Amino acid sequence: MCLAYLQEDFVTRLGRATAGAVSTLTLAASLAACGSDADTLTVYSAQHESLVRTMLADFTEETGIELEFRDANDSELANQIIEEGDASPADVFLTENSPAIDAVDAAGLLAPLAEGTLGRVGEQFRPSSGNWVGFAARSTVLAYNAEAVGEDQLPASILELADPEYQGRVGIAAGGADFQAIVSAVLALEGEEATREWLAGLERNAEIYASNTAVMKAVDEGEVDLGVMYHYYWYRDQAEGGLVGDDAELHYFGNADPGAFLSVSGAGVLASSDQQEQAQRLVEYLTGPAAQERLADSDALEYAVGTGVASADSLPPLARLGAPQLDPGDLDAARVTELMQEVGLL
Repeated sequence: MCLAYLQEDFVTRLGRATAGAVSTLTLAASLAACGSDADTLTVYSAQHESLVRTMLADFTEETGIELEFRDANDSELANQIIEEGDASPADVFLTENSPAIDAVDAAGLLAPLAEGTLGRVGEQFRPSSGNWVGFAARSTVLAYNAEAVGEDQLPASILELADPEYQGRVGIAAGGADFQAIVSAVLALEGEEATREWLAGLERNAEIYASNTAVMKAVDEGEVDLGVMYHYYWYRDQAEGGLVGDDAELHYFGNADPGAFLSVSGAGVLASSDQQEQAQRLVEYLTGPAAQERLADSDALEYAVGTGVASADSLPPLARLGAPQLDPGDLDAARVTELMQEVGLL
């Protein structure tokens, strides 16, 4: 039996524009959905392809709803949706980090989610707007070379990395969505002036790398002593035998420090979609036990955020991370870009 997710004022929208460069994923044999022919949803996804496909492995079989994916990075897809506006062919938007989906929400392009879906995750994993919801999370960490830095020499706060003593000793992936999401947390928690000063310090102190993996490798090989990244790169590498980071260790800042920021991967329904009920079902499914347990059991080693679902045993429990409390809908990606450009990090 279909669930009535939407009020009557969600009416059928105009026909959808042609979607180019779309990759089609047939997850399972099509079943009749609510007594009608199978529907097809267009999903713009910036999360890792393997993780999203794993989480949605049985969605088509259980619902009869086929999925077509357009995969790209956070900012590319967010900008595309905003440019397309009400003519976007997308039904659902999935992000790796939340600032991108915040930008789409701020543009008024997301539909409210069903209360039942929002209630499947804790408040820290959904914005106060109620227009999108988290379906995975990653913790900010500091990778360090244990041969060069003792545990008693590690900074107490990520903000200390701007201090003169760390000049030439820190690695960051400044151009990546991950690092920019971390900066957005600093901005939300510390304010604009403190964030500008911190970024200016990093511009003096930090070596710039192309990715989190490159940062981890640089720490491991002693190019830099410390590196800002997300936890799962290290845990995935360890699961593979420490191929990149066998000499790198992780430091968790905790204590509600900006450096303990939890980045949330978001899922939202486009207000312009002419398949509102089906799109709502997809987002509900992502936050439900089946998809969350697949995430926890996968080799992605990101955190499950569904209520009552434990993450992988190898990860420190979320409750012990001491993450700062902030509304994930308050992360200002546009201002972060401006500040990073002002100080010369972009």
